[in-house]
Amino acid sequence: MAAAAAKARHCEDCASLEQIPNIGPAMAADLRLLGIQTPQQLRGRDAFVLYQQLCVITEQRQDPCVLDTLMAAVDFMRGAPAKPWWHYTAERKLVYGQV
Repeated sequence: MAAAAAKARHCEDCASLEQIPNIGPAMAADLRLLGIQTPQQLRGRDAFVLYQQLCVITEQRQDPCVLDTLMAAVDFMRGAPAKPWWHYTAERKLVYGQV
């Protein structure tokens, strides 16, 4: 079994999706389903749009925590400090309500 990728401390240090804080193999696979192959491709993206696209592609409603994780990844790649995905839960509920 391959070793887990070390998490990046800053967005400029990311060479693979798995190096983004909060992104593991399953979430990286979901990002690849969305056509995102590199961390830099998350810059300028809308986490909610990505979440909606993932729901369409997989033909199922994704858990709202997936949106939290996408928000964390997009924010990190925008240059924000790494924060756990659950840090975004309150913001998601405030901005998007029930998803």
